[in-house]
Amino acid sequence: MSAVLAKSATATVLVGAALGLSACMQSRMSIAEDYGQTVRQHVVAQIADPDAHYQGIPAPGSNGRRVGIAQERYNRNAVIQPASTSTSSASTGGGGGGGGGGPGG
Repeated sequence: MSAVLAKSATATVLVGAALGLSACMQSRMSIAEDYGQTVRQHVVAQIADPDAHYQGIPAPGSNGRRVGIAQERYNRNAVIQPASTSTSSASTGGGGGGGGGGPGG
């Protein structure tokens, strides 16, 4: 019985030593060397030009005189309504058919 006990004690010591020594090993798990590089590239790609210098004189955002006139009309509740617009120039009418749209018909 002491031989079995000695073998199990030896096995326990070897397993304990293996576990103890494995804690000293440095592991990077599954993180690659270029981890995060894709995110940094996408951030840089979305930045247009933080120090942009344009040639010439940029046009003003709006005309001050026209803005003043529009503000006065607004204050008097006499706003000029915009012309109606539509999303399509096709005439309405007729209709029908809502065919399949699938292959062959």
